[in-house]
Amino acid sequence: MAGRGKHRRPRTNPLTRGIIAAGTGGAALTLPLLGATYASAAAEPQSAPAAAQSVPQAAQPAKSLTYTVVKGDSLARIADTYDVSGGWKQLYKDNRAAVGSDPKLIHPGLKLTVKTTKTDAAKKTATKSSAPAKPVVKPAGGVAQATQASAKTYADNLDGWIREALDIMAQKGIPGSYDGIYRNVMRESSGNPLAINNWDSNAAKGTPSKGLLQTIDPTFQAYHVDGTSWDPYDPVANITAACNYAADRYGSIDNVNGPY
Repeated sequence: MAGRGKHRRPRTNPLTRGIIAAGTGGAALTLPLLGATYASAAAEPQSAPAAAQSVPQAAQPAKSLTYTVVKGDSLARIADTYDVSGGWKQLYKDNRAAVGSDPKLIHPGLKLTVKTTKTDAAKKTATKSSAPAKPVVKPAGGVAQATQASAKTYADNLDGWIREALDIMAQKGIPGSYDGIYRNVMRESSGNPLAINNWDSNAAKGTPSKGLLQTIDPTFQAYHVDGTSWDPYDPVANITAACNYAADRYGSIDNVNGPY
């Protein structure tokens, strides 16, 4: 990205994640509320609510939550907070593909699958994840509209990252299509959000191209989109910044068909 003849040898940077996370990121999660209702056939209609409250809830099965890493997180702290059976070792085992070979290295914006039986933890996760990751522009008096927008969820894969980026771009007036983003992502990084080019002219100047759309740090910072992570390896932040840059220079990411 950021246009000065380069690369195509993306590879991951093992230093992009830290035991103490340096930023924020996340994704919204909507969870069902579980309850029990009961009413006796012989009871008066007005007594039904009381009867419903008297019936104990069944034991809750373990639930898989999507947790977004924030500054200061560690696998041990997350596992302890959500009472993960097997502790941080099980949490790491469940998320090894996302975390990598070193369980101490997690970075802001990384999404983890957390298995917990704590209903209150599930609610907290949904609230925590939805707030920073969904930059909702709140209209005057439109609290209900903002709440509804924050409840939208996205898959933690290339398809989900592109769709989330497109929603943010629509709010910010940044042009671009799914096909235009996908085509350029596959050319620039093959869909690897941790791709980095350490050999081209940009790298020689100390500003290697990073992420899905291979932005260099100065370009990422100059075209960063409010409400997204400041981590250039964050998929959504990288896509939106690159599309913002492409819109300024080429009119749209859809007009980019080669190194830019």
